[in-house]
Amino acid sequence: MDEKPENIGVIYLSWHSKQSAGTFEQLPPSFMKRWKLYIELMIYANPETAAHVRDKFWMGEDLYIVMALPDLQQQELQGNLLQAAGKWQEEAERGFSGAELGAMPDMRLHAGVGLVERGDTGSPVSRLYEASKRALLYGQQKEALTRAMRLQYLNGLIRGKLLIPVYQPIMSLQEIGSERAAFGYEALTRFPKNKWFSSPLDLFAFAEESGEVARLDQTAREQAVEGITGLQPHQKLFLNMTAQLLNEGSFYPDRLAKMMEQRGLSPHHIVFEITERSAIQDYGSVLATLAQYRRQGFQIAIDDVGAGYSSLQAIIELKPDYIKVDRSLIMGIHEHEMKEHIVHTLVQLADKMAIGIIAEGIEHQEELDKVKAMGVHYAQGYLLGRPGEIAGLVQRR
Repeated sequence: MDEKPENIGVIYLSWHSKQSAGTFEQLPPSFMKRWKLYIELMIYANPETAAHVRDKFWMGEDLYIVMALPDLQQQELQGNLLQAAGKWQEEAERGFSGAELGAMPDMRLHAGVGLVERGDTGSPVSRLYEASKRALLYGQQKEALTRAMRLQYLNGLIRGKLLIPVYQPIMSLQEIGSERAAFGYEALTRFPKNKWFSSPLDLFAFAEESGEVARLDQTAREQAVEGITGLQPHQKLFLNMTAQLLNEGSFYPDRLAKMMEQRGLSPHHIVFEITERSAIQDYGSVLATLAQYRRQGFQIAIDDVGAGYSSLQAIIELKPDYIKVDRSLIMGIHEHEMKEHIVHTLVQLADKMAIGIIAEGIEHQEELDKVKAMGVHYAQGYLLGRPGEIAGLVQRR
């Protein structure tokens, strides 16, 4: 190793069974020989990555690949290591294990990364030991590399503003057929197709689990405002906001307000739609927060009423401007007496509290006819319009 301090990255690779470690002892002796030859070819197959490989060593069946990394920010260094480890892990599991481990489909290649930066003190040997130890500990955590790669992809979406806003119309049932039928639009989030997240629900659930939901929520709202065009003076833009952000008091609309001003929007255009992925914990502090937004002209909606944690309590405590009835109560309502009773009760409550009520998930004409006859004010669903770019939606209003 060069005595000059440098950024050292170590990638750890080791085959393990899902059920137990040390499975190599159950494999033919020739396995390790073939694996060592395969990994040697794989490491040096990509000249760009191979140029950073400084050394590699084996401890039993565990391989440690030592890399010298350029001077970059820590996040970028870690990202480069993860990309290399993830690529090698995927290639080996697809190419080598398919041919060599056909009789043992439960074998998985564990991968881990460890980083010691140029500024970290210590001798070359101690720095290498520290990076190797970190890679080993990382690789022994279940699905650690997959979680790290998912987090890296999530951070890339946020930093690069790569979310794709789409807008689904919310129709006024009193204005169906007129030019004022589109009462508003709900901004929904999509993203480029990838192997890490299968749906927006999957993405937001992981963000919440990883402590990144505030950043993701903020980026989604800002991109929704940046992407909207042609909103009419009477129309509303519904922006999702998690109950968790209200619990933490970590949502501040000032930056959003500046973006709105640039797009010719004012607070009266915006409805913050509170989604209940987690329950509201302190109604007192949440009410104080919402009061500030309302004084500025923003309105409030509660989403998924009938399917969340405490929808009725939220309606009573927060006194929203709109409630959105979950699609589970709307689907097939024309032939389901109990659903009809529940929605009828919500309509009565909304009328008494001067709250607009929106039926979600309308997919059939019979459902639309039923909720309109029951006195529901607004409706949203594939029958009325699928999510799409706002320019196309506005033309069809």
